[in-house]
Amino acid sequence: MSMIRILLATTLATLLAACASAPYAQRTSERQAAYAAAAGAPVRHFRFFSLYSWEPLSDSQLAVYTKPNEAWLLDLGGDCQDLAFVNSIGLTSNLNQVMVGFDRVLTGRRNFPCTISQIRPVDVKSLKAVQQQQRQIKSEPRSTDKEATAQ
Repeated sequence: MSMIRILLATTLATLLAACASAPYAQRTSERQAAYAAAAGAPVRHFRFFSLYSWEPLSDSQLAVYTKPNEAWLLDLGGDCQDLAFVNSIGLTSNLNQVMVGFDRVLTGRRNFPCTISQIRPVDVKSLKAVQQQQRQIKSEPRSTDKEATAQ
């Protein structure tokens, strides 16, 4: 009898985890699509003095903000793991330049630094407009019981 309970509990936990991860996966893919739409053509480097903010989009993609209205979409080599779970990152640079193939993202974990394979500038105004559209809720007033029976 207890084996059946364990099996049912495991099945229920798996189903609940799948249901909970579906909205997260959808939000993640929407964020990736918004950044991709706002990203320009690849560049070889960008000027870097300080890291204002950052947002992991996947284990192979990261958005870094060097100023509130200046962002860069970084594609990373396959050596990056669990980027969504790190508390902080760092960027290597040479003479205040972050360069493709040369500089890396440092995650603070014991694994190797993540190699930057592509850099694209992000049009932050365009990105914010796309994100605002994604946040819009389509609402319609509910019909009352009287309206439903009249139709």
